[in-house]
Amino acid sequence: MMNRVVLVGRLTKDPDLRYTPNGVAVASFTLAVNRTFTNQQGEREADFINCVVWRKAAENVANFLKKGSLAGVDGRIQTRSFEGQDGKRVYITEVMAESVQFLEPRNSARAEGGNFGAPRDQDFPFGNNNNQNQQNNRNNQGYTRVDNDPFANDGGQIDISDDDLPF
Repeated sequence: MMNRVVLVGRLTKDPDLRYTPNGVAVASFTLAVNRTFTNQQGEREADFINCVVWRKAAENVANFLKKGSLAGVDGRIQTRSFEGQDGKRVYITEVMAESVQFLEPRNSARAEGGNFGAPRDQDFPFGNNNNQNQQNNRNNQGYTRVDNDPFANDGGQIDISDDDLPF
């Protein structure tokens, strides 16, 4: 059996962060995901998909995403049910997010509801500005930049045992 969901969309409102009685964080949010085709009027429609994320990822979502933020969600579909106030059974289908990727810089114009133009170099932690990159390298020691190869040969021998190999 397989149950896997990958979505990219924009939040329709700020995430709702709550805590269980045991203190476990849970955040819920709705993603608007554009369809790949247009309707008869030539307009692109969207699906509004409810998502739930738990623990530290829930706190990160609540702290760093807001209405309009572009996010990627990787998770699974789950259906739950309960008895409504009218006595009828209510079914809810939602995506249980295992990871949420923030796909825009935190201070991007779109996420702030402003100008929808292209983001500026200073919006990204590793922009094209060499002085900015040097400053980031000093501030982020211990982190690997995306364009640095962590497996580049630095002259030393790499010791890998047979137990480390997956095959």
